[in-house]
Amino acid sequence: MKNFVLLLILFSSFLITAQTASIKGIIKDHNKKPIEGVTISSLNNGTISNNKGEYELTVQSNKTITIVFKHVAFNTLKKEFFIPNKKTLRYSPSLSFRVEKIDEVIIENRKKDAEGFISINPENISKIPGANQGVENILMTLPGVNNNNELSTQYNVRGGNFDENLVYVNGIEVYRPFLVRSGQQEGLSFVNGSMVQNINFSAGGFQAKYGDKLSSVLDITYRKPEKFATSINASLLGTSLTFEGISPNKKLSALFGFRYRNNSLIINSKDIETNSNPNFTDLQTFLTYNANAKLKFEFLGNFTLNNYNYSPETRRTRFGTLSDPLELIVHYEGQEKDKFKTLFGAVKSTYSINEKLDLSLSSSAYNAIEEEYYDILASYNIGEVNNDFGSEDFGEVEFSEGIGSQLNHARNEIDALISNIEFKGSYKKENHKLDFGIKYQYEDIKDRIKEWEIIDSVGFNVRPPNQYNNNQPYEPFTGEITPFQLVNAKNKLKIDRLVWFSQYSNITNFNNNKLWYNIGIRSHNWNVSGNDLETVNKIIYSLRGQIAIKPDWKKDMLFRFSGGMYNQPPSYRELRNSEGEINPLVETQKSYQVVIGNDYSFNIWNRPFKLISEIYYKNLSNVNTYTVDNVRIRYKANNNANAYAKGIDLRLNGEFVPGTESWVSIGYLRTEENYNNNGYISRPTDQRFKFAMLFQDYVPNIPKIKMYLNLVFNSGLPGGAPSYSDTYQYQGRLNSYKRADIGISYILTDQKHRGNQQWLKPFKELSIGFEIYNMFDVQNSITNTWVRDFYSKRFYGIPNYMTPRLLNLKLNMKF
Repeated sequence: MKNFVLLLILFSSFLITAQTASIKGIIKDHNKKPIEGVTISSLNNGTISNNKGEYELTVQSNKTITIVFKHVAFNTLKKEFFIPNKKTLRYSPSLSFRVEKIDEVIIENRKKDAEGFISINPENISKIPGANQGVENILMTLPGVNNNNELSTQYNVRGGNFDENLVYVNGIEVYRPFLVRSGQQEGLSFVNGSMVQNINFSAGGFQAKYGDKLSSVLDITYRKPEKFATSINASLLGTSLTFEGISPNKKLSALFGFRYRNNSLIINSKDIETNSNPNFTDLQTFLTYNANAKLKFEFLGNFTLNNYNYSPETRRTRFGTLSDPLELIVHYEGQEKDKFKTLFGAVKSTYSINEKLDLSLSSSAYNAIEEEYYDILASYNIGEVNNDFGSEDFGEVEFSEGIGSQLNHARNEIDALISNIEFKGSYKKENHKLDFGIKYQYEDIKDRIKEWEIIDSVGFNVRPPNQYNNNQPYEPFTGEITPFQLVNAKNKLKIDRLVWFSQYSNITNFNNNKLWYNIGIRSHNWNVSGNDLETVNKIIYSLRGQIAIKPDWKKDMLFRFSGGMYNQPPSYRELRNSEGEINPLVETQKSYQVVIGNDYSFNIWNRPFKLISEIYYKNLSNVNTYTVDNVRIRYKANNNANAYAKGIDLRLNGEFVPGTESWVSIGYLRTEENYNNNGYISRPTDQRFKFAMLFQDYVPNIPKIKMYLNLVFNSGLPGGAPSYSDTYQYQGRLNSYKRADIGISYILTDQKHRGNQQWLKPFKELSIGFEIYNMFDVQNSITNTWVRDFYSKRFYGIPNYMTPRLLNLKLNMKF
């Protein structure tokens, strides 16, 4: 590895010494006034004009190049040049004003910033390395967003859990799977990154028009094709195909996506030897039909089939300390066969009454059929490892401290149907806007949970904790033989929901300062019924507001204030406790939130940068406490706790390298809960410190060679305790999470780097590359396997390690 890094450094140093040329000048408007903030770019090199309109740009020499001059208030200028080696060319262009008003352009660019959203470039989805590439892979690099499981697409935001995040695709809410217990079972995210046009993310303080969740909003828009194109992305982990086109009359456009992924390469590289074939298939389509200038129809469809076939064989895991090393040796029998099938369809029609009023009617249905079957017998041995360097048996197990077995069985099934119909409207007059809507949703859940675990230690069956006074082998045990854990339940549940919202927004001037604000109200009425359940009907209201001010200062700053009432009526998962029983009386979890933010845009090295700072506080009541095992959440299904979350998030993004976008994120979080007035303790998501960096670079004189670095550090989470344990007795923390993924690609051809070879002409884009996941081979863990030595009554928590270092090859094509 050291030799590889050294070769890269020497190779890069050699390339940097190659000869270049430069171009410089002064950019002015038609009134001969200098223009500040013009972006000047050629291939991946770029710079920005200063307050005198001056610029200087280093370019490739001895070849025809195109230089682009861009500014939000002026028309874009493109010009070709040929500059010899080491020469400097002076060029001072004059730019013409755009036809549209400058104020309107600025307002449009600032709208998402004022609303507290972070916009992400969708082109980064396929470029940023990660064991589970996609939109969520990029979210993990943002402040306030955490997940210590690189195989999962779930994420926690500012102290919330996976169930507290809203995800929309083209205005339609999508859902996470029900039965999935570990990240390696999840497969693909619902969002197909190859079909995305816009990505907007809010970590809190969002508007009333978004739904009733406590933590975040991910708002995705799929693109509407404007021409025929085909793209293929292939790697050792799977492939993705995307087809898009438009009809001759320009009325019908179609976007189709196919994805296949197989995680065998990742799972078989872990410390458990297996025969596994986890494969995941996804089909999506997005159709748009413009009936006329006012009426438009859209259809979004999805079919997902996840097959998780898993047959563990052996496991060897070293743990403990240098002075007291231990090793867990496990031999397995049995297998796990899971199947997760999802069908989703949504139809939406939009009608523009006039320039001021737009109406839409949409309907969607989501059906998840999930099966989780496994019978796995694990025979384990915990042994002391010889740590004497001079011994012939160094590293071998000398003495067994615990011998036993565990038998795990499950026959879990769920059939969930969620359907809804929603009407929305938007009325806009000048800078005033009124949004309103009403939605009815029906949820039909059929669920069977049957799982148990039997633990045997040196021939003695281990009973459930705190059930019996068991003093074997010194005293005979005459009680009933019962499983260590047992859940056996059948549920049929129906939930009806009626939701409406209304919000008012305005953009105005206040003493020459730009002012954005909105205020809105939501109402959520739900009815829970089912077999042998008491029918419950409840209603809640939420009031939310935002205000953003851009002062009339020389410095480009934006101040944001947002917050209000954020309520989360219980979903099916939140109504079900760890025993599988439904409690229809579970109340709405409530949160009062305040978010204060600042955006500061500035130039360094004549390149644009932005520093985003936010502080937040959440006061939560009626909290439904839970435990987390990998990605499986088990609720207590009551509201016996209060909690809070507070913290600060910082993000600096910009052109650290000319022509590229990179960012650094830093976050501090503290979240605690008080259950039954027993005192405040850390919540399962109390991840105190986060540092993340997403960095893009290229070889200056061979810009076709690009590098992408994804670096994340998260401090340790509370947990790792048995799922049945009292959280007040287990407040230890897992080790910190450290991970670095790197990707290097070579662009054979694209719009900026056209290849001259004949065989490249059919391709619009073609690149090859490789990725190294977890390049420092850090052993991260997010859960423990708990085994027990019956003789000493001692529990051992053996870490379940995540993915080790892994090499992946990639090929990207676009026609």
